Amino acid sequence: MPKLIIVSNRLPVTVKADKGQLEFKESAGGLATGLSSFYQERNAVWIGWPGDVPRRHQAEARVRLRSEYAAEPVFIPEATVERFYEGYSNRTLWPLFHSFPTYTRYTAADWDAYRQVNAQFARAVVDIYEPGDQVWVHDYQLLLLPGLLRADLPDACIGFFLHIPFPPYDILRLLPQRREILAQLLGADLIGFHTYDYMDAFLSAVRQVLGYENRLGQVAAGERVVEVDVFPMGIDFERFSAESETPASQEDLAKLVRRNGAPEQDRARIIFSISRLDYTKGIPQHLDGLEYFLEQYPEWRGKVVFVLSVVPSREKVDRYAYLKREIDERVGNLNSKYADLAWEPIRYMYRNVPFPELLALYAAADVALILPLRDGMNLVVKEYVAAQRCRGGVLVLSDTAGAAKELREAIIVNPNSREEVAAAIHQALTMPEGERLARCAAMSEWLATHDVRWWAGRFLDRLIEATDAARGLRQQELEDGLREELLTAYGASSRRLLLLDYDGTLAPFTERPEDARPTPALLDALRRLTADPANEVVIVSGRDRESLGGWLGALPLRLVAEHGAWARAAGDDWQQLGPSRVRWKKQVRPILERYVERIPGSFVEEKSFSLAWHYRAADIATASMAARELIDGLTNLTANTDIGVLQGHRVVEVKNERITKGGYYRGHLAEGGWDFELALGDDWTDETLFQVLPEEAWSIKVGFGQSAARFRLPAPADALALLGALTAR
Repeated sequence: MPKLIIVSNRLPVTVKADKGQLEFKESAGGLATGLSSFYQERNAVWIGWPGDVPRRHQAEARVRLRSEYAAEPVFIPEATVERFYEGYSNRTLWPLFHSFPTYTRYTAADWDAYRQVNAQFARAVVDIYEPGDQVWVHDYQLLLLPGLLRADLPDACIGFFLHIPFPPYDILRLLPQRREILAQLLGADLIGFHTYDYMDAFLSAVRQVLGYENRLGQVAAGERVVEVDVFPMGIDFERFSAESETPASQEDLAKLVRRNGAPEQDRARIIFSISRLDYTKGIPQHLDGLEYFLEQYPEWRGKVVFVLSVVPSREKVDRYAYLKREIDERVGNLNSKYADLAWEPIRYMYRNVPFPELLALYAAADVALILPLRDGMNLVVKEYVAAQRCRGGVLVLSDTAGAAKELREAIIVNPNSREEVAAAIHQALTMPEGERLARCAAMSEWLATHDVRWWAGRFLDRLIEATDAARGLRQQELEDGLREELLTAYGASSRRLLLLDYDGTLAPFTERPEDARPTPALLDALRRLTADPANEVVIVSGRDRESLGGWLGALPLRLVAEHGAWARAAGDDWQQLGPSRVRWKKQVRPILERYVERIPGSFVEEKSFSLAWHYRAADIATASMAARELIDGLTNLTANTDIGVLQGHRVVEVKNERITKGGYYRGHLAEGGWDFELALGDDWTDETLFQVLPEEAWSIKVGFGQSAARFRLPAPADALALLGALTAR
């Protein structure tokens, strides 16, 4: 039975050797907590690092992990862990991906360790993989793994999910290894992110670093198509909701209420925040906001308690040690400034919080103050809502947390504005009960239906769809058997129509259109095809008639220029098939010329019935953004007209929508009585032709991406090889 292979840096269980005995305990962390219940319900194996296990205990640990936890350990030497995890993962990727470039360190030895560990994980997956298995890779520590697996398992179903933000390109470009990382990530069939912002940043980086365009989240990456989509992670809502009512949690809750005064209406209101010690979590900003709140709203002094829980993390790292000292000092100063004999504004806990106590804090908090400076999702806020069980607590949330995209009923603030934070705390404390309950109910309903099982199930369903789509594209490739079938049909026919696009099909793209002249090999293949009286060879191109006539006019074939606006039979003059008036050019050309001024390397090509803005030689980053802007503007300008705006391979073309290759075929070629029809094309202009061809025609897309064509070839060289094979029959 096919299984699910989950791969992450850490296993959901940590192994320690204590006095010669192995101890197994549940790992802390959002992914381990979130997915542990899900994977236990499926036929799944989890691959990851179990912690530092001495070599003499590794065999025993492996046996027990396999039998008791359905887990496969990857044992990493302690020195390598330091460079891989604390080094490249957390001193390079973590700060950079969270948009803290000044905290980022670039060390060649760390990068070497990162590559080494990713390769070790790849071997662990390959060792247990069986055909039909799904592989789901998680997070920034394993960015290279999808590509490494694809090299060893070309037909595997591979998904990847990033649990932290993906940075804007201006920040990612600082990373020396960005090209290799992006290329290896594209080894996955499906790549998931928490928010559309992160997805857009990734697609922009892929376009600017690797030159791969995308259409609706589908990236044509060389000879593969990769799906990219958004999957906001949920929590085990029922667990947090139900366990907040357990006796242990209720006892902790009662202690909290007693500590803060009784009866209920007289107790101090609790403002609660919990986070790991990390500069991305904005803990000093929490304290800034609280201090400003106490300054601006003195009536709340003595009536609120800020419970600040900080979970220890990497205290030996200088930056974290400095942050810890800063927090300690700030808390001490604030308590000294505002406390009296009966009241202390901040209750500070620097320790791990047991689960029942955490649930009690969630349940007791009148306000949850969660203000990360940058966060992939932040599951704490979802846990708070679940554990509250609609008691009326209010969530104040940073607008830079991924969860802010979902939980719109929270009070959303900029964490860097102490004024906004203070006002939000006051708003939360004074909010009418009906509004508090309504906000909490709306968030609870959303989280209950979009829990971790929904998230995982949706991702894995989409992974199957993406893999099936990718396999469908591979199945359409004109491989040996189909190629022989085509050649046989060609040889057995007596009246053949060959419809051939030019740029991107017979000739590769060049920075300047005039450089894409036909090679001697192409001219020879066309001569031999046209020498057969059974063949009608038609070049159907978006090229202007002057170029086509100058390059191919001496051959006995039919030329169709500007997508069908001009046509010329062998030896005849050109005939105009397009409209007689193109007044729209006077409005459109000045707009295109402004973009030429803005984007060095771009230029305008004018044809009889169209205008094209080319940016093949321009900087892909700025030109791609300009192209999207140009398309939006021109689409609005040409609305309710028969003028269309179309995007091709680094070109934006404006033309009459009635002029298409498919329209030319229907009007001039469809009734030719052909017993063999072959069409080769590479982009959107050829789709209109593929769509109107007879079902039995051999329609072939050159390149990758969704297409109405029945088959595909990887590149123009393959198309030329096919034409050569036809002439050999």
